[in-house]
Amino acid sequence: MFKHIVILTGAGISAESGIPVFRSETGLWEQERVEDVATYEGFLRNKTKVHDFYNKMRQSIKSKEPNPAHLALTRLEQEYPISHKNATVTVVTQNIDDLHEKAGTKNVIHMHGELNSILCEKCGSRYRYFENSSVDSVCTHCHSKSLRPDIVWFGEMPYHMGKIELELSRCDLFLSIGTSGVVYPAAGFCEIAKSAGAKCVEFNLEKSVVGSRFDKGIYGKASQTLPQFVNSLICDEIEV
Repeated sequence: MFKHIVILTGAGISAESGIPVFRSETGLWEQERVEDVATYEGFLRNKTKVHDFYNKMRQSIKSKEPNPAHLALTRLEQEYPISHKNATVTVVTQNIDDLHEKAGTKNVIHMHGELNSILCEKCGSRYRYFENSSVDSVCTHCHSKSLRPDIVWFGEMPYHMGKIELELSRCDLFLSIGTSGVVYPAAGFCEIAKSAGAKCVEFNLEKSVVGSRFDKGIYGKASQTLPQFVNSLICDEIEV
């Protein structure tokens, strides 16, 4: 029986719901150069372009729905602690969409920020935001025109690392779903969990380049493999 489960989700889990992959082999994201829309330097060069890009993304996710993999994690969060007293389930996501929340998962840590959030560079406030932003948008806290997308861009430090590392250091089961696992700091999560004595399982379309670090690999579409795994986990019918 596992007491503390930590789950890392990446682009692969949301791709099945029609969310574009952030990092691509072409260096493009939604047909834009990553350097132009996913770096602070790109934001400084053309703030209007970057605001418009994330406005498009923010509006596009409104029509996207969680798939069976998202729903399986919600079931795990809701049912596992009932049958396993005092157990915890924490989802750490690299994704900036809201599909985990739409699925009903409550304990979600967004390490790369969220599309439905805005950040004020002047006062540091961040708050829920669902409309279109621009260089003329005013912060509701300090009333300055200093808003930027609340997204962790390349070269910036991911959010909540202290909390994430704490959860990893006490977990006894770590699941990595739909992520290559080669980009730090997320690339080190498996090792942190293993140093705490956790069993580690990778879910991907195929074995990743770091797949050998895991105790077990389950390959195929997460929407097909994860619900079965979660059901077996809840029913204590699985060994890792």
